[in-house]
Amino acid sequence: MIPIFILYTWLLGLISFGIIGGTVYLGHEWQQRSWVWDPVAQRSFFNPTLGWNAETAMLAGAITLLIIALAGGRIVRGILRATSQKKTAPGESPFHSPKPVSQERLRRPDGSELHVEFYGPEDATPIVLTHGWGFDSREWNYLKQELSEQFRLIVWDEPGLGKSAAPANRDYSLETFAHNLDAVLSLAGNKPAILLGHSIGGMTILTFCRLFPQSLGSRVAGLILTHTTPTDPVHTASGAAFYTAIEKPVLVPLMYLTIALSPLVWLMNWLSYWNGSAHLSTKRGSFGGTETWEQIDFATKFQPQAPPAVLARGMLGMMRYDATSALHSIPIPTLVVAANKDSTTKPEASQEIHSAIPNSQLITLAPAKHLGLIEHHHQYAKAVREFVFSTVVKDNPPMV
Repeated sequence: MIPIFILYTWLLGLISFGIIGGTVYLGHEWQQRSWVWDPVAQRSFFNPTLGWNAETAMLAGAITLLIIALAGGRIVRGILRATSQKKTAPGESPFHSPKPVSQERLRRPDGSELHVEFYGPEDATPIVLTHGWGFDSREWNYLKQELSEQFRLIVWDEPGLGKSAAPANRDYSLETFAHNLDAVLSLAGNKPAILLGHSIGGMTILTFCRLFPQSLGSRVAGLILTHTTPTDPVHTASGAAFYTAIEKPVLVPLMYLTIALSPLVWLMNWLSYWNGSAHLSTKRGSFGGTETWEQIDFATKFQPQAPPAVLARGMLGMMRYDATSALHSIPIPTLVVAANKDSTTKPEASQEIHSAIPNSQLITLAPAKHLGLIEHHHQYAKAVREFVFSTVVKDNPPMV
């Protein structure tokens, strides 16, 4: 989730409130019109007339909108399940995660407390995974399933998301995230680790490279940057000219409005999930057309679970992000993963990263958008596996 998504949050939320408002209005109008005055008894009594008339149409409309408001999500999921060309293979649900080998809580100077989980053999090559904004460490469920037998996966929840506590000072800058990543990296021990990030996770890694260049080649053996950008993502999204023009006059005020009205936005997000509009938005904006209905539902469920104020503060932090100056000085092997239809962080942003980092390679998932790593999880896991083996475990051939 990048700053431009605040527009969609409010749009879907207002549509959801409109559905509720339409239900109340039509129901009230039907109820009012169903009262009839009896001149003999000199009183009104409730006498609805069902049939081909305006009153019945209002009742039908109110019932329809109520069903959409409360159960539209189930209807949409049913349609997605029925029309999906790709089915979830047995044992490959995105909701499934192996049990972690161990867990740890990291207390930070800003008052936050980071939740960290470990998967795989303790003596294996460590990979530190940093999720995208609005998600949490469950985003890596597929990689946990596919790579935890070969590598030491260290996954963490960014502050305020998942099981991590929010910082007391409300600092959600990329520099703070990079310092958090440095603390999580320290849990890898003496083995050089691979840093892997998606979206803001990649931005966090690039900020880490700018702030801790001495760690590259010693504590960090390689980078995997997935569907990310080297600068403010407002400038590298589709429609960047328009979004850049409204960044300060519209997007920034909407962020602060979201923070101030966080409980209301939280309700809007849940309404959007329940009525199915959030599912349709996720399908359109995050997947390339070969996803399963479970993947759509999996990705959609993250947003209503995340505190809106946390999301807004993180997006404000992204607007101040720029790591372009650090790219040329990254000396370690880097795998850049693009998505050919990504409108959130356009593939041109990945190409820019690849062109600037001397020892990098670029792969493009297709057809894919911003959640290509989920839609094409087998291909993505294979690319990660081969990169890690070629970078760190050079004496061992890649395993299929």
